[in-house]
Amino acid sequence: MPPTDASTDAGTNSAPRAGSSTEDTLDLRLTDELIALFGDDTPAAAPGPAAGRLLDAPADWGPVPTEAGPFQLVPVRIERDLPLISRWMNDPAVAAFWELAGPEDVTAAHLRPQLDGDGRSAPCLGVLAGVPMSYWEIYRADLDPLARHYPARPNDTGVHLLVGGVADRGRGLGTTLLRAVADLVLDHRPACARVVAEPDIRNAPSVSAFLGAGFRFSAELDLPDKRAALMVRDRALRNLL
Repeated sequence: MPPTDASTDAGTNSAPRAGSSTEDTLDLRLTDELIALFGDDTPAAAPGPAAGRLLDAPADWGPVPTEAGPFQLVPVRIERDLPLISRWMNDPAVAAFWELAGPEDVTAAHLRPQLDGDGRSAPCLGVLAGVPMSYWEIYRADLDPLARHYPARPNDTGVHLLVGGVADRGRGLGTTLLRAVADLVLDHRPACARVVAEPDIRNAPSVSAFLGAGFRFSAELDLPDKRAALMVRDRALRNLL
């Protein structure tokens, strides 16, 4: 499970304290068998960059207007985008959470299973006003190992994010784009009732960005590689938060 974000937008809000709870934090975790059952009941997407049926084709979701300019998710093409994404992964602020620093082969090994898989995870560039400036993974959280650690619901959709350029950090862009992408998911995935994310609990700017984008803190999760804040944006509350 990659981290959600390296540095979205700097904020001074600290992560919510452990012990916060809502009704959806009951210990109703999915078993491996149920996760496999969900996967078997969902039509498989064709492999490769065009895969999209499990996620309702993120390639077709944009562009959308934001206060920072038109924004679009563009599916990653490894031959075109690997040098840029690898450069971002070698930024110390990014590497601290994504742990993909190193030669381009390291980033390629992270991208290829998604690009060659069944379409349950879609790696994308975030293009703002024509400029690639962020990396996103839109994924089926209910079909991901994450589902073993929280009470997942069918069609929960997860988001991972990193903002690439230092100049794009610390000025609210993360919050703006997270809200835009969550809205894209809810607009184009009618079966999805919740968008979820699991940033490292230590990454206060990331948690703050999610809170500003209409997500709520649901629980702290002990994942294999980190202690995470489970952030949830509910379809039912999207016009209230």
